[in-house]
Amino acid sequence: MAMDFFTIIAVLITMTTVIAFANERWFGLPTNIAVTIGGLITSLLLIGLGAAGIIDMAWLRSMVEEVDFNELLMHGILGALLFAGALEINLSDLAERKWAIGLLATIGVLISTFVVGTLTFYAVQLFGMELPYIYALLFGALISPTDPIAVLSLLKRVGVPKNLEVMISGEALFNDGVGVVVFTVIYGVIQSGQSFTLGHSGLLFLEEAVGGAIYGLVLGYLAYLMLRRVDNYTVEILVTLSVVTGGYALAWQLHVSGPIAMVVAGLFIGNHGRLLAMSERTREHLDNFWVVADEVLNALLFLLIGLEVLILRMTWPIFFVGLVAIVIVLFGRLTAVSGPIMLLRRKRGYPPSTIRILTWAGIRGGIAIALALSIPPSPHRNLIVDITYVVVVFSLLVQGLTVERLVRRTIRMDDSAHGH
Repeated sequence: MAMDFFTIIAVLITMTTVIAFANERWFGLPTNIAVTIGGLITSLLLIGLGAAGIIDMAWLRSMVEEVDFNELLMHGILGALLFAGALEINLSDLAERKWAIGLLATIGVLISTFVVGTLTFYAVQLFGMELPYIYALLFGALISPTDPIAVLSLLKRVGVPKNLEVMISGEALFNDGVGVVVFTVIYGVIQSGQSFTLGHSGLLFLEEAVGGAIYGLVLGYLAYLMLRRVDNYTVEILVTLSVVTGGYALAWQLHVSGPIAMVVAGLFIGNHGRLLAMSERTREHLDNFWVVADEVLNALLFLLIGLEVLILRMTWPIFFVGLVAIVIVLFGRLTAVSGPIMLLRRKRGYPPSTIRILTWAGIRGGIAIALALSIPPSPHRNLIVDITYVVVVFSLLVQGLTVERLVRRTIRMDDSAHGH
């Protein structure tokens, strides 16, 4: 029995509210992690009840499948979440660390894609399965970017030093756009059946990434011109909403990166627009609106991540490949982070803990799952979706719940090493 869209949204919001309330009342975990755990536990309980013949699992699976996760995130709420995150970033802080952020978000993603893809190609063979190298690289591309939605929500709780906080959040905001472009390039090679060419891929990368940045700057400037001509916070919030909805939709039609465009527009409005085009009253209302929107959309997204387990067809061999993939992805992240930081360490004087914190704080989330689910049906799709899910759940729950402890311990070690 199919459910209408309103009923599905009602069920999801109600579930999110109950889990968030219970967490706030009794557990005190970060909301996103609590909602993911709640979704996972609910899914496992439902699977158990379905196996016992108490409930109809086909109906439950159809409800989750009715929600097109890839469409909802990549063509829906991602723009709003990236814009909301960028609004809070100070542009001068970002500019100070532009080389580190730029290298991590570009070269870092490419290094990780190659390392993860290559090691996954061989790891799958150890378990008697097959994944063509180009598909292994596709997995490397979708799992390499850190998820800005997961990362930014955790940074609000974790006492990361200012320079690291800006670097982690700045990288997360930009590298997902780069990751999507790399994924698109590799998938284009698979679809065309042609060999990988650096020239064509580089041109596509420039069109998507640089085009997205220029388009985002134009969007931000147009919104700024509108904001400075009115002083009504309702109208000004509507202007920012139109940037996120209309601007993001148009980006897809223009074949430029919508995620990068939203980050650039958010940075422009959050800094230049906030300072020169808004009254104090408007700033307060605008900030409150986007904070609430960010929290609500985040909670719904992470509940869906927990519920996605209902539609997986995972076997034990695939689960074990997923466990090996966790180690591979962490190694890929370490490799991607080490190069740029060691290159810049002499000039910028990064503390010894920088690489360790950046590696463990590189959380994966909904974007990786959305990209995996966007792969059309093929003999290799289920394997990629399932191992992506294992890596993301580990990243959110284990890394997400321990990164605060790691940061505090490493900062104490750095302080004692310097005699503080």
